[in-house]
Amino acid sequence: MGVKKYNPTSPGRRFQTVSDFSEITTERPHEPLLKSLRKTGGRNNYGRVTVWQRGGGNKRTYRIIDFKRDKAGVPAVIETIEYDPNRSARIALLKYKDGERRYIIAPTQLQVGDEVVSGKGSEIKVGNALPLNEIPLGTFIHNVELKGGQGAKLARAAGASVQLVAKDEKYAQVRLSSGEVRLIPSECMATIGQVSNVDHENISYGKAGRIRWLGRRSHVRGVAMNPVDHPLGGGEGRSSGGRPACSPWGKPEGIKTRQNKRTDKFIVKRRK
Repeated sequence: MGVKKYNPTSPGRRFQTVSDFSEITTERPHEPLLKSLRKTGGRNNYGRVTVWQRGGGNKRTYRIIDFKRDKAGVPAVIETIEYDPNRSARIALLKYKDGERRYIIAPTQLQVGDEVVSGKGSEIKVGNALPLNEIPLGTFIHNVELKGGQGAKLARAAGASVQLVAKDEKYAQVRLSSGEVRLIPSECMATIGQVSNVDHENISYGKAGRIRWLGRRSHVRGVAMNPVDHPLGGGEGRSSGGRPACSPWGKPEGIKTRQNKRTDKFIVKRRK
């Protein structure tokens, strides 16, 4: 797991870096766990663009990931570590003792041949999944549920992890990478360790075309638009805007957009 640099044979190659994919053990995914994906181009069911800068990109098939880790007490062996085009982390194919296969988000240090298990009473070992009330304080975890049995929601991206800092009978407190401390029900499942592909944040795309391959289109600055399209648009010659940064609908940059007051009680410490 590392970053590979290229010789500057062209402007696009000069600062381009890629992952060396040294941890990948196979190029062929497990067919029964694949699902077709349809592109939306950022459009809703009426055909109207609701999310900007989406479209194009290479074709992908979705890998069905086991975020619940609900096959309790059955040991599984890591069969392969694979690339997933739909996420920044690597995925691991588990083969359970009863013959069933499932994909999970691969943590760092997990290798082919390692054995993992989930459920109550599991060993505190990288790749094992346990309820929060059975994990020692200070442990770094990922794939954390917010509601019991719902499936993991937190710390699923490359290099992500959260730390268990306190717990009582009903709730556990975890510190997120943003600095926020949050209450989570103690029966929620979490996986030991940090998510794989830590060097993902060090990758430099090098050219615009490589970002288009991911289905992300170019982003036009507000000051380059006409006044009808953006509050910062227009002006004689090149204008820098003349007012604080805002959205195309006039909403100031940095304004709070959180609307879910119902879960405010679970936030012990804000990220700010």
